[in-house]
Amino acid sequence: MVERFEVALNTPAGRLTTAIDVPTGFIPITSIVPVTRRLGEEAAQLEIQQATELGQTVSCRIGCAACCRMLVPLSAPEAFALRDYVGQLPEDRRIPLLNRISDTKDRLSRKGLWDQLNDIAKASKPVPDEELDPINRSYYELRIPCPYLENELCSIYEARPAACRELLVTSPAELCQDQIQNPVTPLPVSMRMSSILGLAWGALTNSPPRLIPLPMALEWAEQHEEESRRTWPGSALLDQVLEQMWRFLSQAFQTRGSKL
Repeated sequence: MVERFEVALNTPAGRLTTAIDVPTGFIPITSIVPVTRRLGEEAAQLEIQQATELGQTVSCRIGCAACCRMLVPLSAPEAFALRDYVGQLPEDRRIPLLNRISDTKDRLSRKGLWDQLNDIAKASKPVPDEELDPINRSYYELRIPCPYLENELCSIYEARPAACRELLVTSPAELCQDQIQNPVTPLPVSMRMSSILGLAWGALTNSPPRLIPLPMALEWAEQHEEESRRTWPGSALLDQVLEQMWRFLSQAFQTRGSKL
């Protein structure tokens, strides 16, 4: 059985109103991931609409994979959901994917980055931006294609991380080929769903919120398999996610208000 909730969120780009069906019983955190992503995508559509009204155009298109050389962070719930998704892929898709992930690990290890990423995933407290920035830059300078990229297309598009869904730019697409040298203009994001899911998971498990680098997400999820089996009432999970969303929206209104 499911229970329907009518959700209304005021975002800086407009009001988001939608209906959400949540199981009434006890469910794992992965069950709430698709709902959270949908809310994020609906919020992004409001941003796109507002940008269009201001005469701007989102330049991201299918086949443009320049941003797929960046280091992508996942929340713990997303890592668990990704592990489940990859596990159900047919063997002819799963094996090549796992091989690409292994190759990426080898390459990052040779460059001394794998251990640094592992430290981020295992951190007992949020890693400050001043520590993350040089790691992000070093990763990007390697121009390593995302292991989930196949022929310049995302092979897990329907299950891609929230951070991938949220990165949209209104600057010319060719500038994205080198985002260190070129100033790109990203579309504003009022709710970063990876952070929201990470904070919700931390509150539910009394553990530090953490973001896991995408190349090691499956390995991390396997190491924490027992944690992924924990369950909560569906309504409690939704309440926790919405609480974190309201916090982000409050900050977004304050930030954009200060720029007016």
